[in-house]
Amino acid sequence: MVCPSVGIMEQEVDLSGGTRAYPEPRLLTERTQGLISWARATQRDATSPFEAARTIVRRLGVHRRDRYAEVGFWAPELVERDLPTDQVFLELLSPLDRIDLQADHQKVRFRRWDVPLKQEGEFLWGAVAGMEPGQRDQMGTLYQVRYADGDGRWHVIRDYLAYSVPFGSFAPAEFYDMDRMEWERGDRDYFSHLDTEPEPDGVGRVRAPTNILQVHVGTGSAEGTLAGLTRIYAGIAEKIRRGEPLTPAEEVYVGYDAVQLMPIAPIIEHESGPPLWQRLPHKPAADTAVVCLRRPDMTNWGYDVLLFAMSAINPVVLGSRRPDELVDFIAELHTFPEKPIKVIFDVVYGHIDNQGLALLNGRFFGGPGMYGQNVSFRDPVVRALLLEMQRRKHNYGVDGVRVDGAQDFKVWDAEAGRMSHDDDYLRLMNDVVQEVAGQRYRPWMIFEDGRPWPRDDWELASTYREVIEQMPNVFQWGPLTFAHNTPFLFTFWISKWWRIREMAEFGSRWISGCANHDTLRRGTQVKTNARVNSYLGDSLPDIFREAYDSPASQLLHYGFLPGVPMDFINASMRAPWGFIRNTDNRYSVKVVSEESGFLDWIVDDALFARQDSFRRLKELGFVELDQLRRFMRVLEHAVRATDYDLGGVVSVLEAVKPPLAVRPFSAYELKRIARAWMDDVHELCNVARYGEGLTAKQAHCNLAVREFRRARPWLMKDLGARDHFDYLHPVDGSVVFHGLRHGPKGHEQILFLANMTGATCTIVPTGLPIPHVETDGWELAVAAPGLEVASADQPIQLHDGQGAVFVRRNRSEPPSTGSL
Repeated sequence: MVCPSVGIMEQEVDLSGGTRAYPEPRLLTERTQGLISWARATQRDATSPFEAARTIVRRLGVHRRDRYAEVGFWAPELVERDLPTDQVFLELLSPLDRIDLQADHQKVRFRRWDVPLKQEGEFLWGAVAGMEPGQRDQMGTLYQVRYADGDGRWHVIRDYLAYSVPFGSFAPAEFYDMDRMEWERGDRDYFSHLDTEPEPDGVGRVRAPTNILQVHVGTGSAEGTLAGLTRIYAGIAEKIRRGEPLTPAEEVYVGYDAVQLMPIAPIIEHESGPPLWQRLPHKPAADTAVVCLRRPDMTNWGYDVLLFAMSAINPVVLGSRRPDELVDFIAELHTFPEKPIKVIFDVVYGHIDNQGLALLNGRFFGGPGMYGQNVSFRDPVVRALLLEMQRRKHNYGVDGVRVDGAQDFKVWDAEAGRMSHDDDYLRLMNDVVQEVAGQRYRPWMIFEDGRPWPRDDWELASTYREVIEQMPNVFQWGPLTFAHNTPFLFTFWISKWWRIREMAEFGSRWISGCANHDTLRRGTQVKTNARVNSYLGDSLPDIFREAYDSPASQLLHYGFLPGVPMDFINASMRAPWGFIRNTDNRYSVKVVSEESGFLDWIVDDALFARQDSFRRLKELGFVELDQLRRFMRVLEHAVRATDYDLGGVVSVLEAVKPPLAVRPFSAYELKRIARAWMDDVHELCNVARYGEGLTAKQAHCNLAVREFRRARPWLMKDLGARDHFDYLHPVDGSVVFHGLRHGPKGHEQILFLANMTGATCTIVPTGLPIPHVETDGWELAVAAPGLEVASADQPIQLHDGQGAVFVRRNRSEPPSTGSL
């Protein structure tokens, strides 16, 4: 790719304009010496290396002080290689040309300086004057450490604790004015009235929400950015304030106490290039650098992390590429009318993608693992750095934290001769204190922990309670949320009864619900000759969509079971969802070959025929859905048969009779197809494409059942001795769940019934085999769309996926929503 000539782009964002003059950066010797003295005293007085590291890492990175920047880097490689300190510099770069952060690519000149830093043990320190902090409308000074080895070769160390990486992780970080961003945030009043409950040390812990909406930022709005989500919620908020009705698509976003963002940390970049930051050869003096800048365009679920600059935000999800965009989103939700919406971050600290080998010091790595590299949690500095990354990121104003794959946090136990779970580290994560808008607090914590996964018997052996039993405040993903769920199969609900019964008995601290980013993707990998529930629809895509947005399932989780229900916006929008990652090169064809089921379960002729569907693959020659399906099936078999030998895969594809629609093949062409697939699927999964197809009745029903739950937080508690939950025996072709719950002090009773799967059946709600159920006084609270209900003592005809919830109030007492 050739960058355009230096110059002003059309429709550019004005940042650091023209050929402006910059002050000469310089090291402030006295202040630098003060930093070194502090670091020495910290290490001398600490009771352990980890205690010293936890204190020191708070001052690593680049922080704005009064008229200067405080700089700290961890650089153990300098000590390990015994390198001279006179060839260690903080390289600073400030743009001489305007940077258009919306441009796909551009060539920009930078003024550069080398400022010497002072070494103290494994750390580099400096107080530097002349660095300009970035702001919402101004690009800050870019920086990294560079040093020369004994052979005169130059190397770089990038900031593990950076706040802003607008050009990705493999580029210099940006010095950013975090204090100004904090002061200007629009939700400061929210934090002065933060909904917390005190812990023994006096620090408040944010209370659990009653329900959660999970959103992938890249597909959660038309823009695929945090700004896009902010626009949606701002528009909805304005309608609510004016008393205007919401569209069905808008209703999908509301009725939640919390929104959980899938990971937004910096992710892996394109293996085969081109790089987002590419320094070009040039003739001018050494005080100038010419760089080709490319707009980050990686697509990813967010779990392929580098464990680098986790304190920063993935620039792909920032339409403006400014960190303020995240604060704007959080503030919009915190100031939402009627009731603030909490924000939950999904974080990944249990593994490192192999690309991290080029960014991180070797002490980060604990050896190869399932997802790239294991993490060396035992190293005291690494341990402290990870916790500091967590603290800084969540100081954006997070209310809750979901920790991905907690069962993967392991260390080598020499005495036992095996890897053991590092639960001490999980406790440290749980204890991190945030400081936002003058408020100190701890977020609500969720751990996804399915240990002993991936052991063969994990589905049977996992209790999903390992972390809960150690920490009284913690929630975990429950069994229907964690496991590979297939609610579109006839026997799913009855085969999972033992787990569902556990949810009723002790699921109060489980996240519940069937639809999330994992379960939908796993659903597309089920063979189409499985026992599919044909009552749900006339085609596989219809059945799939109905199963993961089933009124019966919603009524079960929201209207009856304990815990915290979570919805996935793609399921609620009836939008596709699949595996998304366009950065692969070596294994790109193999990864795509595993997605052939996506076309069967998700894509029908009408969806494929849309002009905005599969644009790139159509340009490559796949103009009919059957052509693409056949190619994907053959590719899947060819990859397996050849053990992913690309040359062998090409030979198989060329030999197929009748010939495939697109030929000839080569390794290069297969990788082009793989990249086109990932980019097309990413576009296809954007929920903005499906809002107009939602039915008002379905959206209204889902919203009504969410509001029912929010009005009754006592439903989060486990079922009590007087409560009842069962299914009709014998099944007789229909799996009918039913139950009775009693509210606080007997003010209210809830009667639930639903045909989870199977043939249409007729039920009299008050005639269900429930001990001591009252026969009168029941009022319909919420019912599935299309369900005709006269009263609770009259027959109801339940089709597959239909159900209802009734409420009976004690006439002598006022209605109560209860409390936790």
